[in-house]
Amino acid sequence: MRAERLKSSIFAPKKLCGGQTVNRFETRTTLILGRWHSLKKKNMKQIIITIILLSSSFLYGQNDDWHITTTDKEAYTGIAMSNGRIGMLTSSEPFKIQHTVLNNVYDVDPVLKISQIVHGMDFGNLEVYIDGEQVTAKNISNWSQTIDMKEAAFTTHFEYKEKAKISCTVYALRNLQYTGYIDVEISAMEDIEVKAIGKITIPEKYQNTQNTYQVLRDVETTMPILQSVAETPFGKHLVATSGTFVWHQINSSREHQRPELTHAIVSKYENTLSFKKEINKGENLEFAWTGAECTTADFSDPKSESERMVIFNLLNARDVLLDGHKALWEELWEGDIIIEGDLESQQDVRLALYHLYAFGRGDSDLSIAPMGLSLQVPYNGHIFWDTELWMFPPLLLLNQDIARSLVNYRSDRLEPAKKRAINYGYKGAMFPWESDDTGEEATPPFALTGPFEHHITADIGIAFWNYYRVTKNKKWLEEKGYPVLKEVADFWVSRVTKNKDGSYSINNVVGANEFAPNVNDNAFTNGAAITALRYASLAAKEMGISPDPKWEEVANNINILKFADGTTKEHSDYNGEIIKQADANLLSFPLNIVNDKEIILKDLQYYEPRLAKEGPAMGKSIFAVLYARQGDADNAFRLFKQSYVPNQQKPFGALSETATANHSYFATGAGGMLQTVLFGFGGLEITDEGIVQKNPILPKQWKSLTIKGVGLDKKTYRIEE
Repeated sequence: MRAERLKSSIFAPKKLCGGQTVNRFETRTTLILGRWHSLKKKNMKQIIITIILLSSSFLYGQNDDWHITTTDKEAYTGIAMSNGRIGMLTSSEPFKIQHTVLNNVYDVDPVLKISQIVHGMDFGNLEVYIDGEQVTAKNISNWSQTIDMKEAAFTTHFEYKEKAKISCTVYALRNLQYTGYIDVEISAMEDIEVKAIGKITIPEKYQNTQNTYQVLRDVETTMPILQSVAETPFGKHLVATSGTFVWHQINSSREHQRPELTHAIVSKYENTLSFKKEINKGENLEFAWTGAECTTADFSDPKSESERMVIFNLLNARDVLLDGHKALWEELWEGDIIIEGDLESQQDVRLALYHLYAFGRGDSDLSIAPMGLSLQVPYNGHIFWDTELWMFPPLLLLNQDIARSLVNYRSDRLEPAKKRAINYGYKGAMFPWESDDTGEEATPPFALTGPFEHHITADIGIAFWNYYRVTKNKKWLEEKGYPVLKEVADFWVSRVTKNKDGSYSINNVVGANEFAPNVNDNAFTNGAAITALRYASLAAKEMGISPDPKWEEVANNINILKFADGTTKEHSDYNGEIIKQADANLLSFPLNIVNDKEIILKDLQYYEPRLAKEGPAMGKSIFAVLYARQGDADNAFRLFKQSYVPNQQKPFGALSETATANHSYFATGAGGMLQTVLFGFGGLEITDEGIVQKNPILPKQWKSLTIKGVGLDKKTYRIEE
């Protein structure tokens, strides 16, 4: 997949200064040698000029540190264009998106009793007709798509029957978090008539649909608003979506002249608004279709609010809207990772970081699900340990605003966690394995992980103390951090079982290795509990409070089991079975409980061969971090690549959870591979003194690694060969 992806990315047809076209599927070597052959009878000056021109064509191509371009639409996994509130999954079809996902908007199946994040109404689809024929995938040519990670823009380019050149760019506006913006440009190659249809499509499982169109007017302005309102499939929320056209330029001589609009309700699930316009040869039609989607999860009157948002977009200049969007993404990219000498790794790392930024918001107090805002399946949009252990650490280093939202999501749901602990006979707070908007357990009852994967409560406590370590935000610690850490510690004191020898066991749990359910003294669960208890004591002291002495006493005596040769034993009955993902090795990183180099290496060598081939994408990233920290760059880089490359999907390299699935984007895997770069190769470490760098190491495949915008003071760390 990788070779094909790069082939389709680098060699896109580009016009050279002399007018030649470089075919997308020629190799650079073949192209240059061919030009050299054709010039063999000419002088060296001409040869040098030609080589410079060829090089320039690639420099200006859309395959670089910030862009990934493809012409491959045969096996297609889309990219989620998201702003932390809405996510629109791209399609290979012209003017289409696959679906829209709404963050923290859940519906509940009354029969199965399972909550699912909502697939919203789709406002990102258009139909375009040229001279009466619909533009489709079957009648276009020179198709390409580019993800611009720097500006969070997704552009499709193509030609229609030598009549028009067309581009369509999708934005999930960062500055207007409930809205999207579809920017279209049609360049006429001959005289044509264009008909454009903007659509709001309602999923057929929605109830009580209402489709309307109205033209709102004030003294000088008319505001055409298409709107659809419906209830989610099981009636929990009302969803309202509004849309309208925005005209930037009709042609070179008549600007800002709005054509007549026609409304049509195709069905109770499809509401449309259209216009027609004749375009002369050599002229352009530039317009946008913008939509806003609001629900009762966030607004008491989503219907009116979605109208207001569309009116805001309609009556603002395109540059104002898009400049605001780009400015916020520029701020996000102050936290960045720059890899010199390996374009493949650079693109992969940027795509991972793009998705973490796209799925989160610093002003939302919401978390990030394993699939972010790309898919409803396979985890219903629920929040797991994936956030705290895998996504949170890179975000904590590079964007403390989003990191704060992730921890605040948990503190806002402390009360349900306390009630859950009481319900199961424990004290403190017992956070759910799968969390939704309620903060109650959302795991389907048939899954054993819900009642038994208790390490999630420790994972949350660890994330809370790490947030304070980096930010030193005493007010946050007082109001949100310590209350959670205290309840987490109280839970673990009530959860342990005291043994006759004075040690403590944690029995009947599902650990990180979910292939081993209902075991005793799981390595990661025990290690995470130890760490969370110690962090609660540190937090109490930071607050000037005497910590409960039981916290430290239990932490110092929880079992960490070993084999006879000193290798960490995953659980009391473990005997070398295949494991789903890293478990015992997590005691070395991130927990730092096993910190003797000899034991770390022994654990690595023992457990790596036992990792399941079908395991999740982030599994091997822990092994990569640990090898890097032991100074072994070759093994670290090998495992870094193995942690995600097999899981990449055509054509952009989006990650799925496993190599045999095509669900993406798997944000958990993004967090894992980014941790290899930051905490492994970059040598960064979160300590009580803040973020420090210890023993960075550079793979031989890279010339340099630069990590920008680290911590509150936005430090830059650079490692060179």
